[in-house]
Amino acid sequence: MPNLKILTKTPRELGYTFPAEWERHSGTWFSWPRPEGISFPDKHHTVPAVMAAIFNAIAPRETVHVNVPNGNVERIVRQQIKDAGGTLKNVQFHHIRTNENWCRDHGPAFVVNRAKKKLAIVDWGFNAWGGKYPPYNDDDAVPSEIAKAFKLPVFLPKNPAGVTSNAGSGPDLVVMEGGAIEVNGAGTLLTTTDCLLNKNRNPSLSKSQIETYLKDYYGQQQILWLEGGIEGDDTDGHVDDLARFISPTKLVMALEPDPKDVNHKTLKSARKQADKLRDPEGRPFEIIELPMPSPVEHDGERLPATYINFLFVNGALLVPTFRDRKNDKKAIEILQSHLPKHKVIGIDCTELIWGLGAIHCLSQQMPAV
Repeated sequence: MPNLKILTKTPRELGYTFPAEWERHSGTWFSWPRPEGISFPDKHHTVPAVMAAIFNAIAPRETVHVNVPNGNVERIVRQQIKDAGGTLKNVQFHHIRTNENWCRDHGPAFVVNRAKKKLAIVDWGFNAWGGKYPPYNDDDAVPSEIAKAFKLPVFLPKNPAGVTSNAGSGPDLVVMEGGAIEVNGAGTLLTTTDCLLNKNRNPSLSKSQIETYLKDYYGQQQILWLEGGIEGDDTDGHVDDLARFISPTKLVMALEPDPKDVNHKTLKSARKQADKLRDPEGRPFEIIELPMPSPVEHDGERLPATYINFLFVNGALLVPTFRDRKNDKKAIEILQSHLPKHKVIGIDCTELIWGLGAIHCLSQQMPAV
């Protein structure tokens, strides 16, 4: 295995940026759920069929990369995919160990220097959403392991003050999760106060310091903040359940019209906050409103089901659906009307959401250069 090449300047200094998700990919990364993991108690057997459906939608458009711990597990997973009617064509397996399957958060943040046609990885610290689900040492190591495998240089966002909430998982790195940030491809990064200002992430850093890290390591001009998080989201309010860009000017958000629903007040407040957001030139964003699905519960627990947790792939948008015929259809139709060049595909994630995440949470895009 080659040594890790560490770049000492920031991505911003070297002309790298984190591209918008709709920009062209070479592939999309996943970490296969382990039966002994904690994400799908008593329902792991239902997950391979959902993964197979996702792979079937992606593989004709770009490479599907899958982390598995070893060759034996790879053979088992190949058979699971096959048994579920999934494709193995254009699916590549990598023997990289993980604790859980949420690649959006533990996977690499791929940054691109378009002028030089170079790709690199930002390896943020990962502490399992504020230390909630130890152990997480294998997850924390994933970005650098992928960098070694692909011989890509790595940026390490070190926190000079130390990161007590990430102690024991390698260098004192700034803690960051992919689901906590959203970019519009034109200099704006959107996040939430609930997650990134939570003391279980980077207790030694101020808001302004966090903004500096976000600008420097994602290569962005400005940082915008929303407050809030949907019910059942154990990440302390990831933005990829709350608000997503589908173009440099369009921001998609969900609203819950039922005042008795636990999400009504939070989503209404976030929607009002979004009206005040501006791009670097001072222009407001066009807000596109989606419905929320009917409440999804399991064992009496409200789950974080939302259509906002969608994933762009080349030429398509994969949208989680939840067996709510009326709202599933409405959400897909709204998104399709704003994305005429993409095929909007619904993927039933009712079983997947028991793990408290959906399609976007599972995946991490690898840009083409």
